[in-house]
Amino acid sequence: MTQDIIQELEWRGVIHQKTDENIGKWLLEKPRTLYVGFDPTADSLHVGHLVQLMVLRRFQKAGHRPIALLGGATGMIGDPSGRNEERNLLTIEDVRKNGEGIRKQMERFLDFDDKDDNKNGALLLNNYDWLGKFSYLDFLRDVGKHFSVNVMLAKDSVKNRLAQTDSGLSYTEFSYQLLQSYDFYHLHKYYGCEMQAGGSDQWGNITAGADLARRLSGTQLYGLTSPLLTKSDGKKMGKTESGALWLDPKRTSPYQFYQYWVNLDDADVGKALCFFTEMSRKETSAIIEEHFKAPEKRVAQKRLADDFTKLIHGQESLQIAQRATEIFFGAEIANLNDAQLVAIFADVPNREIPRARLSEGLAAIDAFTESGLAKSKNDARRTLQQGGGYVNNKKITDIDMKLTADHLASETVMILRSGKKNYALLRFF
Repeated sequence: MTQDIIQELEWRGVIHQKTDENIGKWLLEKPRTLYVGFDPTADSLHVGHLVQLMVLRRFQKAGHRPIALLGGATGMIGDPSGRNEERNLLTIEDVRKNGEGIRKQMERFLDFDDKDDNKNGALLLNNYDWLGKFSYLDFLRDVGKHFSVNVMLAKDSVKNRLAQTDSGLSYTEFSYQLLQSYDFYHLHKYYGCEMQAGGSDQWGNITAGADLARRLSGTQLYGLTSPLLTKSDGKKMGKTESGALWLDPKRTSPYQFYQYWVNLDDADVGKALCFFTEMSRKETSAIIEEHFKAPEKRVAQKRLADDFTKLIHGQESLQIAQRATEIFFGAEIANLNDAQLVAIFADVPNREIPRARLSEGLAAIDAFTESGLAKSKNDARRTLQQGGGYVNNKKITDIDMKLTADHLASETVMILRSGKKNYALLRFF
């Protein structure tokens, strides 16, 4: 039996537009199949993709069957929606490699077990498998004839692009709408897909696909969009000074991911809890109410960071991120192994030093100088004299201190700190 997914999405604020106001009743009639497209422009998803991935996850948990569609073909063209300039064109090899990375990340959100006893097992498809077989003439004849240029020009994605840039819109990107529309029709014909979801910038493409299906087969398909992921100041949520917040831990470490949500503004945390956690409405309201009684405790942000980091990176990575947070606030560094320390301090300067120097006794002044925490020995000496030098977050009280193997925090790693926030990692081999 399916659950009332529309009611669930509405209280979470995840619905922006619907092609039919009775879509909720239609979804309750029986399990439906829906899809969301993901252009594989990189080998990792980022936070901007997660609203739609969570939509698919919620639909699957409500009893429906989700299709995650990789744009192997459309990714080679580029969607003009929400952009002021043309995307770089990808090769087939780029798309294949990126798709492999994305699939692994999607498996944390969706159950891809599509055995006979699992009627709503998710599917991961690639539109290159059908669009790549079309000849240019066949596509124009069979698909293109159903599209009015006047209607296409009236779509927001096209109008906005033409209005915002002097470079205009290439015919390649202008054709994107036809390709995505055909995807909807193809997925309905071969997989029984009756609904497409996407961001609000996809509304024109979604309605165009539903219209194409009506023209080709007389069937009614449905669409649903979600608001774009923005903060209260209008900027994109999930964007940092260094760029996107990626799901790949090699691009964005679990600690960085965790810290982004812990530090989210109070004005945005309620929205993020609704979008990205699976807490009930009652529990979400209780967390938000508790948070605003004592905002300085950041109760809501911590719950968001805990749940979201665990979903994306797993329990072990969450624990490392939590431990890292404690360490960066001054907690003593102990009972961690090399891999954990390297992960926690992935973004600080690091230096390899021969282990033999520990046997001789490495002067703390030399260690701070060679690590880059001090510009010179005199600078290092001043730091230690003023009480600003730490090894494994323990204050160095003797400026002539010699570091030995006893000062290692793990098998090969030692952590130095200058002042409150400047760290360096030393590895001794």
